[in-house]
Amino acid sequence: MRIESVEAIVVEIPNSIARRLRLITVPSTGRPTHEGLPGDGADSEIFLRVRTDTGVEGVCTASSPRLTPAVLDVIRTQVIGLDPMRREEIYQKLHLGTRWVYQTPGWFGDFDNCLWDIAGKVAGLPVCQLLGQVRDAIPAYHTGDDGTTADHYLGVTERIRERWGITAYKFHNYAGGRANIALFRELRPRLPDDYVLINDPVCSYALREAIEVGRVMQDLGFLWLEEPFREQRLRDYQELCAALTMPVMATEMLMYDLDICVEWLMARATDLVRANARNGTTALVKMAHFAELHGTTVEMNAGGGLGGHVHVNLQCAIQNTLYFEHFGSHRDRALESGITNPPAVVDGCLKPSMLPGWGAEIDWAFVGRHTVARF
Repeated sequence: MRIESVEAIVVEIPNSIARRLRLITVPSTGRPTHEGLPGDGADSEIFLRVRTDTGVEGVCTASSPRLTPAVLDVIRTQVIGLDPMRREEIYQKLHLGTRWVYQTPGWFGDFDNCLWDIAGKVAGLPVCQLLGQVRDAIPAYHTGDDGTTADHYLGVTERIRERWGITAYKFHNYAGGRANIALFRELRPRLPDDYVLINDPVCSYALREAIEVGRVMQDLGFLWLEEPFREQRLRDYQELCAALTMPVMATEMLMYDLDICVEWLMARATDLVRANARNGTTALVKMAHFAELHGTTVEMNAGGGLGGHVHVNLQCAIQNTLYFEHFGSHRDRALESGITNPPAVVDGCLKPSMLPGWGAEIDWAFVGRHTVARF
């Protein structure tokens, strides 16, 4: 079996609007964040298809970050004619060669995911069984829908429990440490004792502020503190991790680089490891095994490729992971892109489809009608 072609298909999502980001300043803290503005035209999804000379093909989405024609050309130059079943050999070639083709780490991740899709289809197994399944479903926490008051968050937690059965929530609150402490102290006693809370202030704290908020979170039983300030401040993260008994997660913007994440974990600058399979399943599984040997977990960022199929499969095959990160619109976007069976949250959990490979069923007729570019 040989790789015959690698193609990207850009599909316009009907009734959608592309989004662009603008930097703004949070008035209460003076720190930067962003807001979404309408962009030009419709939103789109990219399907990456790797075809073999036997007719088996691997598919993954490749829109976050968006695959470009220039990067895809570099991939083609390296892989056409190779055996797609020799995933580790291809991974080592591309990973070790990253510096010499002038790409950023993780640049070939969605291509790597296509190879796993091919392997599953050849074996007639879902990727979770190909890797070695450890659970039937992964629980979800919800993120988004942020506000400023405890009453607002009580409404959010009640809604997500009623709609999806989810009993865990992650804040993205930019109000600053003092406001967050007051909010958390008011809200926590008003929620059921078993309700799980996580805090991600998205780099809106200073170090001392993060320590102060983190100690309050510890007392209130929060699960982890995520990205309180920019990840490049390694020594500050070392001090924060040493000051808290609650886990700190510090590598979201570094997660594209497997080697950097390993260094941060060994340097005790993070307790938990962020990961996203858009950087490749092979790399993510390596990171998960390393984290397991260091007594910690690897937590997936966002819904993942193919409308959630990629992350759900991986999280049902990786023992040391806790939650699927759920955004309310993720599944709807997948359906609107032509993926007909994205995983749904039922009783707070998501299950893999158990079809071969990633298990995504794609309406290729829909894709054909809405294709606006190929490269």
